[in-house]
Amino acid sequence: MITIPTRLSKVLQRNPHLSLYLQKYAQETKETPKFMDALSKDIGKESEVNVVYPVGDPIFIHLHGSKDEGQHYDVIEPLMEEEVEDSYKQIVEKIFLLSGKERVHVTDEEFNEVLDRLLEDIVVVSDRGGPSKLVQLIKPSSKIFMGHEDYEIVKYYVKRDILQNGILEPVLRDPYIEDIHCVGAREINLYHKILGMVETNIQFGDVERLDRYTKSMSDRMGRPASISRPIIDGALPDGSRINIIYADDVSVSGPTFTIRKFSTEPLSAAQLAGWKTISPQEAAYLWLCLENGMSVFVCGETASGKTTLLNAIFPFIRYDQKIFSAEDTLEVQPPHSVWQQLSTREFGPEESKVDTFALLRSGLRSRPNYIVVGEIRGKEGNVAFQAMQTGIPVMATFHAASIKRMIQRFTGSPINVPVTSMDNLNVAVFLAGVYRDGKLIRRALSIEEILGYSESMGGVMTRAVFVWNPVNDQHLFRGMNNSYILEERIAVKRGYKDKRDIYKELALRARIIDKMIEMNMTNYKTVNDILRAFQKEGVSGLPFTV
Repeated sequence: MITIPTRLSKVLQRNPHLSLYLQKYAQETKETPKFMDALSKDIGKESEVNVVYPVGDPIFIHLHGSKDEGQHYDVIEPLMEEEVEDSYKQIVEKIFLLSGKERVHVTDEEFNEVLDRLLEDIVVVSDRGGPSKLVQLIKPSSKIFMGHEDYEIVKYYVKRDILQNGILEPVLRDPYIEDIHCVGAREINLYHKILGMVETNIQFGDVERLDRYTKSMSDRMGRPASISRPIIDGALPDGSRINIIYADDVSVSGPTFTIRKFSTEPLSAAQLAGWKTISPQEAAYLWLCLENGMSVFVCGETASGKTTLLNAIFPFIRYDQKIFSAEDTLEVQPPHSVWQQLSTREFGPEESKVDTFALLRSGLRSRPNYIVVGEIRGKEGNVAFQAMQTGIPVMATFHAASIKRMIQRFTGSPINVPVTSMDNLNVAVFLAGVYRDGKLIRRALSIEEILGYSESMGGVMTRAVFVWNPVNDQHLFRGMNNSYILEERIAVKRGYKDKRDIYKELALRARIIDKMIEMNMTNYKTVNDILRAFQKEGVSGLPFTV
């Protein structure tokens, strides 16, 4: 037997399967996992890990193993014995038969109510034969009798598999998971925010089950996968981005998918500054840019943190501005009350399809204060530059690893922005995922200002105002008394007599970001509230002194 801390007793009473799991693990390994309500980043520095944490009753996660031999991610769910599983299958069949007579549900809450009602009609909870002994009537048309504990297990799996995300529900609940990788029917691998890539005990078992699951996911997204349309990009109901490769003649190992998790609450600029993704001074610089209507693109390679940074800096735009966003996969989350969110329509007859290009053209007519493009890939980039020429600032993400590559891609096919128009874009931030001490970290490699086109030089002039020094992991400000955007665009717009007074404002805002980090006031809502108060009342509106 393992020793149970007092604070865990209620958790174990509610979740007997967790108690059984811990006892079995202790018997097999002679070790007791540490129970944690929330994970510390310090566990990633340790050579071995052995912790259990909750992701919402009745699901728990067990991280265990070592860096040398591999770290494992085991999902702990209620155990369903064979006879209970047989009843579960009968119940699911009855639910599908009876659901046709139910009114059409619109929300998940309504669907949940329908499932509760159907379960009550199908199952009779009985304590005959003991609380966990199954008692079934022989006639298949009759109600199904079962003990209370078995009923709770079946109810969990019915809702997990019909209403929620099936076998992936635990990892989609887990806030520490960043990416989910499934290649055929073998075990699913995850990228854990603290431990990195980990193996799991989750697997589909056979290709047929995986095939049904991927088809079901694509149907739920409204983008059905098929042999004729084997590659699907979309978003799950929680906003997570998913790419599915369905046909086995395209994906040799069977259907595959990759999910990039969606955070319910975005990370804040203060959190990213605390983690050194950007510096407080870089955050202050972007704050001044966005508050004063500069166009900012966030660039980098895949999984470099572009959308994360884009969402983090939205609160720097004044709270009373109108935001217009156009995306094919919904990911941007500005906190502004006036936000016109539009999405592409990729399926259906050709005449009914709506692409990002069409959305942006529509956006030019709606008089927004800022246009946001989730990701520029093609001709919509030209429309974004047309918007900037009309005086509407634009924010977007873009795949480019450097300022040179960004300019080459924008001025080349299929975007075809005239090189002389590149200075309509004011600032570009370049992000990268880099490995330090064997761990993936994300850093802003540079922040570049676009100065203008030089005919004599035959190209676009740019200036790196911030660069990252990988030797000491520091962000260097090279733009002190030398920033074109701060002095010639923002200081002029704000009416400074001495343009270099803008650097005093930059320093003030960097201190505000530092203070948020120091006082642990870094969650997104708190940061947004502080920024909004500052926009309304200045320094006097801050909850601290700087």
